[in-house]
Amino acid sequence: MQFPESWLREFCNPPLTTQQLADTLTMGGLEVEALHPVAPPFSKVVVGEIKEAVQHPDADRLRVCQVDVGQGTLLNIVCGAPNARVGIKVPTALVGAELPPGDDGKPFQIKLGKLRGVESQGMLCSARELKLSEDHGGLLELAADAEVGAPVRDLLSLDDTIFTLKLTPNLAHALSVYGVARELSALTGAPLKQPSFEAAAVVHDATLKVNVAAPDLCGRFSGRIVRNVDTKAKTPQWMVDRLARCGQRSVTALVDISNYVMFEFGRPSHIFDLDKIHGALDVRWGRAGETLKLLNGNTVTVDETTGVIADDQQVESLAGIMGGDATAVSDDTRNVYVEAAFWWPQAIQGRSRRYNFSTDAGHRFERGVDPAQTVEHIEHITGLIQAICGGEAGPMDDQVLALPECKPVSLRVARAAKVIGMPLSEPQCLDALKRLGLPVTSRDGVLTVKPPPYRFDITIEEDLIEEVVRIVGYEHLPTTPPIAPITARMLPESRRGRFAVRRLLAASGYQETINFSFVDESWERELAGKSDPIKLLNPIASQMGVMRSSLLGSLMQALKFNLDRKAERVRLFEVGRVFVRDSSVPTGDVTVRGVHQPVLVAGLAYGDATGLQWGTKAAGTDFYDVKGDVEALLAPLKASFEPATHPAMHPGRCAQVSLSGKKIGFVGELHPRWRQKWDLAHAPVLFELDFEAVAHREVPAFAPVPKFQPVQRDIAVIVGDNVTHDAIISAARGAQTQGLLQDAFLFDVYKPKQGGGGLAENEKSAAVRLTLSSAEATLTDDQIDAAVKSVVDAIAVRLGGRLRG
Repeated sequence: MQFPESWLREFCNPPLTTQQLADTLTMGGLEVEALHPVAPPFSKVVVGEIKEAVQHPDADRLRVCQVDVGQGTLLNIVCGAPNARVGIKVPTALVGAELPPGDDGKPFQIKLGKLRGVESQGMLCSARELKLSEDHGGLLELAADAEVGAPVRDLLSLDDTIFTLKLTPNLAHALSVYGVARELSALTGAPLKQPSFEAAAVVHDATLKVNVAAPDLCGRFSGRIVRNVDTKAKTPQWMVDRLARCGQRSVTALVDISNYVMFEFGRPSHIFDLDKIHGALDVRWGRAGETLKLLNGNTVTVDETTGVIADDQQVESLAGIMGGDATAVSDDTRNVYVEAAFWWPQAIQGRSRRYNFSTDAGHRFERGVDPAQTVEHIEHITGLIQAICGGEAGPMDDQVLALPECKPVSLRVARAAKVIGMPLSEPQCLDALKRLGLPVTSRDGVLTVKPPPYRFDITIEEDLIEEVVRIVGYEHLPTTPPIAPITARMLPESRRGRFAVRRLLAASGYQETINFSFVDESWERELAGKSDPIKLLNPIASQMGVMRSSLLGSLMQALKFNLDRKAERVRLFEVGRVFVRDSSVPTGDVTVRGVHQPVLVAGLAYGDATGLQWGTKAAGTDFYDVKGDVEALLAPLKASFEPATHPAMHPGRCAQVSLSGKKIGFVGELHPRWRQKWDLAHAPVLFELDFEAVAHREVPAFAPVPKFQPVQRDIAVIVGDNVTHDAIISAARGAQTQGLLQDAFLFDVYKPKQGGGGLAENEKSAAVRLTLSSAEATLTDDQIDAAVKSVVDAIAVRLGGRLRG
């Protein structure tokens, strides 16, 4: 929410500087997020009146203007603006003026010069040149009664400051300039100017029949007819300026008046074209299949959970959110119906997000708007309409059906002192609540408040405690150091922390990403194989509607984001929590019943393995590159890799990762189907592992340096084509070698193209290097031969292999 400081000071003007005022509001719970001037600094810009404008003798698009700036003599100024004409008053920069900085960041100096041979003694300015707006279509036309020669900064109040507030949802009563002024008065003790709403003179008896069929939607509905309105009337410049400084552009006089009162008093309202309403109005819940074209041009479909205002033929507006196009006022409108209502917050909450837009009215109604002053605010709107557009007011129609019950709330002074953490007296608490304008009574250390209608947020004792400490001042709270003992929690040496795992992956060339835990439902179906993911009741966006059970979708999105920005080589990883249905999980301090929440670590590699360089040819990343990264991450533990299937991965290029027989994750190339869907030039290689398995590590243990030199022997065995590398190594390591075999390593695979070499068509030759050693003595030839024979026999028995001759 934003507003100009000058408007706030009209209601409450404490003797504080702008910065002190901002600090006071922030310490009172109304955080001032930003302060910025209405216009940047500039000098020697005054009101000038064009007395003469003739065509430039040598330029079709330039005019030579004679401008009166109150100096007795007219200035000769060359101007190219299309609206430069006799009689208008415009900002005039005199020679020596300094305008706001341009694109180069330097102030623009106005000097005496010539344009196409004609001397120019200044410059006529547009709004863009003064940095008031982006409008560069012509000169900024000032009010006809503006004093010639007056400084433009003073005329337009350009030394004003825009306040931007970041309000918490419970401060709905401060969503207006008057609401902020009311809080400022309580915080500073400065007097608050109370508004007065004079009743409009009723000159006709016409009314519009309104039936409120849903009291659980609308608790109060007020309205009146105003006839013979001039909708072509121009909005006064002071109102246009105030709306602009609240972030709202001027539309038409009637729309501007409605918006103005909303920013002034927090009262959203709507003005209907009376002649476009068919019959009576019906305030009710929507019906399945009903549609409505809104003022923003969107056509929406409502249902039984959406409130609407309808006439005898069609739906006319979304209740409390936005009006419909069918009854919108236009230049041809003559008679209007002004409406102000109290909509129950729970009936408005979430409806705007359902239709993917937000409005200022909905923002206020879903937090709560004062139901007590609908009539007074319609009188205020009527007065503004008559002052600007004319018109004849009819009688007020006010239907009160169901208003919020303001139940008394009690505050125990002793309890408040204990919660706040500082001594408090009953007079202090009483004074704080009275300054807020809350009706309060006291008895025996207990204060009882009956919240006014605009204070929806006061329902329990803690709410009053918060109000007291806000007014007393957070800066007066004592600083108390914690007295609890602080004990460092050290991880056991056999476990890595998350930072250590991140550092290992970063050292391998991966960059970390941090993503939302809620993702697109299609990712769960396609990449995780989950047909029934955990859905969010109120997602922040339609494409973020379910909780993720895998990190791969988030990594794929990050990959696509980088590729769209011409990245050629991408290495990403994430360590994050996922959410999986599990009926065995109970509700606990950090658990939710039925939901298992493990932490996973996942990575993705795309593009060349080493990047562009002169020493080697570029080679794309393949399965074995990422498999090596996974092995390095798990080291010194040795993982086994077995062929497997995964919904996100290539059916023939995917492996399941296991440690000590326990399955901990997958590594593999992206499935061709998803590669095509994501429009990728190459297939990325992905891995996803259980973080608990990655975090575990073996504690290093002392072992003496071997005294006897190891022996290496290479063997070549012939096995079937379907025998895997892992099966060969497992068979070798399982041989009975009396503890002599220290390592077995597959270093070559040979298969002739058309048979031969003593191999059948369905056979291949695998070369294995065996490392043998003993801590007791140097190995003899007999021991070596026996150990090698045991390995060959084990491969023969388990895999049907044989030693190659």
